[in-house]
Amino acid sequence: MKVAVLGAAGGIGQALALLLKTQLPAGSQLSLYDIAPVTPGVAVDLSHIPTAVEVTGFGGEDPTPALEGADVVLISAGVARKPGMDRSDLFNINAGIVRNLIEKVAVTCPKALVGIITNPVNTTVAIAAEVLKKAGVYDKSRLFGVTTLDVIRSETFIAELKGVNVADVKLNVIGGHSGVTILPLLSQVEGVSFTDEEVASLTTRIQNAGTEVVEAKAGGGSATLSMGQAACRFGLSLVRGLQGEANVVECAYVDGGSEHAQFFAQPVLLGKNGVEQVLAYGEVSAFEANARDEMLATLQGDINIGVEFVK
Repeated sequence: MKVAVLGAAGGIGQALALLLKTQLPAGSQLSLYDIAPVTPGVAVDLSHIPTAVEVTGFGGEDPTPALEGADVVLISAGVARKPGMDRSDLFNINAGIVRNLIEKVAVTCPKALVGIITNPVNTTVAIAAEVLKKAGVYDKSRLFGVTTLDVIRSETFIAELKGVNVADVKLNVIGGHSGVTILPLLSQVEGVSFTDEEVASLTTRIQNAGTEVVEAKAGGGSATLSMGQAACRFGLSLVRGLQGEANVVECAYVDGGSEHAQFFAQPVLLGKNGVEQVLAYGEVSAFEANARDEMLATLQGDINIGVEFVK
């Protein structure tokens, strides 16, 4: 497998690259790109770690050399959130970055599975889809918004609150990847129960967890290490699906298969073509059904911004 990380010199990109170097299957290639000239050095640094994963790094304006032959492309390039900013404030900078990178993907590796990490994900995935459509290479089964961070945060916070082993906590997080569009289905967590107050407070904490990190870093950045772990988990799942492993399921923000919006996060079965099947997310509580229905206007607005940007 060849996995390309675009934005590899940034906080998320370096964490993601480190995890992939240590966890990708033996014989894989890890290709790193960033506009920053330090990127080849990041690759050399990682190449000193003794695993059977070959690492190459590319800096400068053109990501094409990094993308050639890629099976999976993970895009974390963009600016980070600072205190007082929400994800929509990132739009003006990050929208153009994603558009330009996806234009290169469309030409160089149009069959690759593409995971978008760059915020605002609700919008940048729509941008990527429109760019790929313009290039005539759009395949909705090969484009993903990476929402895994919402899942791992939910798993962590539930385990802390209830004093259970985090490895035993499993749940779907549906909707989108910002604010009220993030909906953890707490009613589906087996072996624990929540009061109405716990559901409300835990849902709010999960929705605002990114802000928790931004404020705690006091202007020094946003969630990079946890996002690197989340992106690695999702990227490795894409690889496992491509290699033919059965029953690889992750929540992701994808096009189609949802009655709620063009793009919607819910569990998907991964395989050799990317999305093999969008899975039902199951029964929800009255609280969750209401929250889902109330988020849809916000989510659709985010999607429309991305479509209009490319047009």
